[in-house]
Amino acid sequence: MSLDQLSKLVEDGEKEASEDMARKLLADGTDPLEILDKLTQTMQRVGDLFANLDIFLPEVMLAGEALTAVVDIVKPELKSTDRVLAKGKVVIGVVKGDLHEIGKNIVKLMLETNGFEVRDLGYDVDSLDFIKAAEEMGADFIGVSSLMTTTMPRQKELIEFLKDKGLRDKYKVVIGGAPTSQMWADKIEADLYCEDANCAAEKMAALIA
Repeated sequence: MSLDQLSKLVEDGEKEASEDMARKLLADGTDPLEILDKLTQTMQRVGDLFANLDIFLPEVMLAGEALTAVVDIVKPELKSTDRVLAKGKVVIGVVKGDLHEIGKNIVKLMLETNGFEVRDLGYDVDSLDFIKAAEEMGADFIGVSSLMTTTMPRQKELIEFLKDKGLRDKYKVVIGGAPTSQMWADKIEADLYCEDANCAAEKMAALIA
């Protein structure tokens, strides 16, 4: 019984077996953060397989469902761990035209665990809806995920809309997703680029401090 076994079950979309394995690992004293770190790596691998056409959308969706089920089991255990609280409000979502929210869901969990208040807009989110939600919430950050190269320009669009409305300095825009990079973040003038879920919480906490 190991994290590697759990990783394989999630990757294969074995939801019920994944749930059972997660419960056993927690019962045996496995650190819930270790489980989450492993799942982050797992979904990165699933994303890579999908990008290389080694697997297709149905397999990605099944893996995502298994991941969500495990996260639901692990999350209450995370709440009880001692974490440094970095207060901040975040609107998070996946850009218009993109339906992949697995990575975004992990980022959301990591942020909440680190004391951020998160409003999750889900996937296929219009740029103006990000801004509207940020205004309503009084957010500090707008987190924008894109998992396909064809939807990356939506991240740039959001920043342009903020500029047009005179709101650019009001929010720190954080981007992420498999095809994104620091170079892309620099090009579109995003405030922060996060290569994985763990760094999102750390970098955003540092920014707000």
